[in-house]
Amino acid sequence: MTLETLLLKRGPIRTIGVIGMGYVGIPAAALLADVPQFDHVTGFQRDSPSSGYKIAMLNRGESPLKGVEPGLDDLLKKVVTAKKFHCTSDFSEIAGLDAVTLSIQTPFLNKDDLLPDFSALMEGIRHVGKNLRPGMLVVLESTITPGTTNGMARELLEKESGLIAGKDFALAHAPERVMVGRLLRNIREHDRCVGGIDEVSTKRAAELYTPVLTIGKVIPMTATAAEVTKTAENTFRDLQIAAANELALYCEAMGINFYDVRAGIDSLKGEGITRAMLWPGAGVGGHCLTKDTYHLERGVQVLGKGTLDYPKGEPSLYVLARHINDFMPTHMFRLTKEGLERAGMPLKGAKVALLGWAFLANSDDTRNTPSEPYRDLLIAHGARVSVHDPYVAEYPGVSIVPFVEEALEGADAIAIFAGHHQYRTLQAPVLKNLSGKKHPVIIDGRNLVDPDAYIREGFIYKGIGRGDRNGHAIVEHQ
Repeated sequence: MTLETLLLKRGPIRTIGVIGMGYVGIPAAALLADVPQFDHVTGFQRDSPSSGYKIAMLNRGESPLKGVEPGLDDLLKKVVTAKKFHCTSDFSEIAGLDAVTLSIQTPFLNKDDLLPDFSALMEGIRHVGKNLRPGMLVVLESTITPGTTNGMARELLEKESGLIAGKDFALAHAPERVMVGRLLRNIREHDRCVGGIDEVSTKRAAELYTPVLTIGKVIPMTATAAEVTKTAENTFRDLQIAAANELALYCEAMGINFYDVRAGIDSLKGEGITRAMLWPGAGVGGHCLTKDTYHLERGVQVLGKGTLDYPKGEPSLYVLARHINDFMPTHMFRLTKEGLERAGMPLKGAKVALLGWAFLANSDDTRNTPSEPYRDLLIAHGARVSVHDPYVAEYPGVSIVPFVEEALEGADAIAIFAGHHQYRTLQAPVLKNLSGKKHPVIIDGRNLVDPDAYIREGFIYKGIGRGDRNGHAIVEHQ
């Protein structure tokens, strides 16, 4: 019996499992559960000490994600009340489902050797394989090294189940394309790249995702093409950010305002002209952009070994972009040190208020936050660091104060790392009073404050890309 015949016999997709209750899995499960033609969605979450609490919260219709996620809380309550969604740690329930998706993180422990850490993903795949039944659909949503779906994932599923992909079950890759803070909107409105290991698998996976899409549409392709699409689009965004960061560093060195230059470049518009630039900043964080370049690099090393035509001896443009973005917290440290020197304050013993531990504005997402290497550098040089974030209450090894006033009190320097809306309303006189310093330093890593307003109050200002203000005259108050 062919896979196509097996799927016809099984009928339309009615029951779905989502493995991994995180920033991708939770909104995906809620949206799938809200589709009328789907009967039920089961969320699978390990009952571990660090994340097991999510199970009870989700079964109460509560989101464990903090930060601003429009519509998610209401949607979860709706699907739980309607008994169309539940969460469990019992992976044996996979056996009764029509389709299973995996949304599990795939980090790199050591980026130098280009070896991804697929341990969590492989554990999830094994759970699926042990409970796989003929006619089921398995979809990897995790960002993965090109070649993984038709390679490691296929081999592991076949080994654990005794079934054959493309004959007994459908297998595809449909990478997520979401941003924290707009999860539901992104899933509904972004086009969905769906790549099966064969045409039948691609068609079955498209059946799963089409009902969720509002504006977006399914773009069918091969599994490997879908893997490259996801890693490349994030790699290219990282490259664009690096271009903005490098230009910001150039503007600082030349004593000009990056934002004037950006506005000028962006003004060139017309048919076939694309000059829009992204924004520079204190660093790039998150789970995706910090690693997807390395997935792409490993993919071409494995799949394109011996066939890649590239300038001999030249480093990868994409990896260089990664290094530039990883450098930005170090640049923030140097701006901090320079500002304190202008204030006549040694770095050792200085108190620095670090505003923003999440890597993204109005979010609680702390994965690979650029604030951490900045804090580590300060502590290594003897500074005292007080961290505040309105959305992050705790983080391993870091004390986060609950009130911004506590962080600012007695601060010699204030570093803005996240563009949270709460920080946009900070007033220079209030910060000056809380610091109690004659010339407190402010280091703006997200272009949030008006430099002149702070300079007038006696602050020493340092900002990424603000070469026109970083060497300003210090205003003395009587």
